[in-house]
Parts: sequence; structure tokens; C-alpha cells
Amino acid sequence: MSHAAQSAPEEQPLLSMGFLFRTMTVIAVLAILTVAISIGGRWFGRHISLAGNTDSAAEITLTVGRDTVKFPENAIRFPSQRHEGAAERVDLYLAWPDMQGYNKANHLRFDDIAQSSGLIFLQITQSTMSRDMSGRLEPIYSHLLDGMPEPYHDGLTLHRLRADAGYGDEVLLTAPVKGGPDYVVRCILPSAPDKAASGDCQRDIKVGRDLSVLYRFSSSHLNDWEHIDAAIRTFVEARLVNHSATSF
Repeated sequence: MSHAAQSAPEEQPLLSMGFLFRTMTVIAVLAILTVAISIGGRWFGRHISLAGNTDSAAEITLTVGRDTVKFPENAIRFPSQRHEGAAERVDLYLAWPDMQGYNKANHLRFDDIAQSSGLIFLQITQSTMSRDMSGRLEPIYSHLLDGMPEPYHDGLTLHRLRADAGYGDEVLLTAPVKGGPDYVVRCILPSAPDKAASGDCQRDIKVGRDLSVLYRFSSSHLNDWEHIDAAIRTFVEARLVNHSATSF
């Protein structure tokens, strides 16, 4: 028998270097994917929970018509409006009574529809009418009233609108204001106080050089009508870059 036939076969390592390299590569990729999924999951979960809201208080400068205003990001309702520059309109939402945008402390009022009656919604545009809602009382609304006025509560008087006026189930509520025009708001009053909706009352006011501020709030806050009106005017005026006084 030859020497080659008698020699023992050459021993091979159980794990080749190529196999070890491929295994380590797979382990490294899996580790990277695990970290990425963990980070991405937290990011995705946070954005799902925010549902379009942001808790950033960074100010955004917007020009609406002849006015320039600065609003915090967390007070701007729609993500598409959270950019600087010219805008046809800007929509805000604020927690009442602190007049703050979305944050960790008050997030349930924004996230939970059952608590949305604690929010005030604003729509700010360039004025297209020469008069705000108070200014339209005598020349417009007074011709659309039906029946006698009725005492309401908290200094308000209820006026019913004609069925053919185009306002559906809305009523007009007014109140005298010392040193200024009457307060006027349109509301769809609920059948019971616990059925009040988050934006069933609406009113518009003029602010700055040429801004129309339409705001909506829950009829459950009608007892605070005077404070809400003053707070909204103060909130917008304080953020005017041109610091123009409101014309009455």
C-alpha cells in the first residue's frame, strides 16, 4: 500500500472562516434592525399618539393680508399651516381658559373627543366684510329676527332667526358691552347642557389692520362669553408683529 494511501485524511476545521464571517454579518444586521425597529417604533408611536398635534412652542411668522402675526406651532391646528410665509388663513386651537396650545399637560383635551369642549377654535383670515358680527347686528341680523327677544342667562338675550334666513337651528345671543358695540354670537343650543358640542357657538371679530378672527367654542362656556371674547382679542393682538391697534 502506498504511503499516500496509508496516511490519515487531512483534518478540516468544524467551522470555516467563511461560515463564521457570514454568521457574524447576519448577527450584526439583526442587531442593527432591532435597534432601528426600537427607535422607529418609538418615533412612530409618538407620532401616532400626537395625531397631527405638536408640542413644539417654536414661533412661526405668518403674513395674512396686511397683517403679520407670530403663533407657536402647538397652537396651529393643521400641520400644513406650520410654515413661515404668506397664508390665506391660519387655524388655531387653544385650551380654555389658559389659552395654551397642545402640550403634555393638557394633551387629553386635544386627543380625547369627549374633552374637546374645553377647546376654542380660531380661523384667522383677511377681512372680506367691513363689519364684524357685532357690527352686522343692526344692518343685517335685526332684519332676520323672528318673534320677541327672550332673556337668557349671564346678561345675554336670545333672539330667534327666521326659518328662511338660512341659519338652520341657530339662534342669536346678544349682550350690551360698556363702551362698545353689543356682543353678538350665533349658537346651536343643545337640548340639554350635557349635550353641548365643542364648537356650537361662533362669533367673529376684527383685529389688527385687516384680520377677521372667527372663533368657535362650546355653548357650555357661554357663562364666560365676556372673558372668552377679551382673551381671544388679547391673544391675537399680542402676537401682531405690526402692533396695529384694533379698530372698533
